[in-house]
Amino acid sequence: MLNPHKRCQETRRLLNEGARLVDVRTENEYRQGALQDAINHPVEWISAGYHPQEEKETPLIVYCVSGNRSSAAKNMLLAAGFKNVHDLGSYQNIQFC
Repeated sequence: MLNPHKRCQETRRLLNEGARLVDVRTENEYRQGALQDAINHPVEWISAGYHPQEEKETPLIVYCVSGNRSSAAKNMLLAAGFKNVHDLGSYQNIQFC
């Protein structure tokens, strides 16, 4: 697991290279506040087979509140053929970078 400084650097690098932030929390949680430019795609949608509209080669950075849902989302997206999925874990890991 990356330390907070390295996690910030890696996330910024991925975003600069075109990665998409995917908030896998519920719609209600997302409405209460999300990272800038993040799309909301709840983990429940992913488990039901509804995947983000991004190309499968587009790097995705998934996050949630604690890291549990983002970890599950990452595994499901990789199993669905997405090639480059990164788990940020908790959005708190980057909101102050």
